[in-house]
Amino acid sequence: MKRRTFLKRFFGGIIAALGLGGGTYYYAREIEPALLDKHHFDIVSSKIPASFEGYTILQFSDTHIGFHYTVEQLTELVNKINQLEPDIIVFTGDLLDNPRTYQADNRLVNALKNIQAKDGKFWIYGNHDHGGYGTETLKDIFDQSDFELLQNGHRQIEKNGDMINLAGIDDALLGQPDLTAALSGLNEDNLTILLAHEPDYAEVAKNYPVDVQLSGHSHGGQVQLPFIGYIYTPPLAEFYVEGYYPVGEKPLQLFVSRGIGTTRAPYRFLCKPEITLYHLKKSTIN
Repeated sequence: MKRRTFLKRFFGGIIAALGLGGGTYYYAREIEPALLDKHHFDIVSSKIPASFEGYTILQFSDTHIGFHYTVEQLTELVNKINQLEPDIIVFTGDLLDNPRTYQADNRLVNALKNIQAKDGKFWIYGNHDHGGYGTETLKDIFDQSDFELLQNGHRQIEKNGDMINLAGIDDALLGQPDLTAALSGLNEDNLTILLAHEPDYAEVAKNYPVDVQLSGHSHGGQVQLPFIGYIYTPPLAEFYVEGYYPVGEKPLQLFVSRGIGTTRAPYRFLCKPEITLYHLKKSTIN
């Protein structure tokens, strides 16, 4: 860690500790984690065919159920997702905070199953999903919930004879990501959207025929402070933390979600949970 980064996080942590000792503590623990931002982003590309103009993709991520986030809260989230009527839905990892200790039941499956999308629901593994021997547990939950796993694989989405590519990789920290396998056989002339849990994987993806990467993992830092910003983000979420980034020469369009839940510390401050609805828009510029 660079000295400047260390000092920023160290003094930021002290300020946070002092601030959270008063009324801010209640807000950061009880109020903000229960709020929700609904973000809208345009994905603009000359590769988007006419049939996909205005097509919508909803991303949610990092629920971390079991660590101060409940199935009841997920059920409320599902209602808000369905109100947006997306064409497809993607979940970019970390459903449960600790699969080893969390006892999943039919309520969780039913909540996920009730999510509605016209053209399919897709998911990828996050590091917490593989952790605690959760790999098979998570797959079983999502299989029962009618979600399709994109683990170093892809799905071609077809509409009126036109097509876009949706690919996903295994978790970069605890899995075995293979982007070559995920993209194998895809037509590079089609728009290719990659689901990758860790946003810093964009440094790899920018060298492949990937146009868009959707990620989570960072939580936006969970706690952000005025004039300082986020205090800490996990490995592989150190360069790209939240929002939109153009990466590389093409450039790759990277979007990073702050996610829904919390982990390690049950606080959010100036960093509300979010879901994101992406709107495909054809660019006339090649």
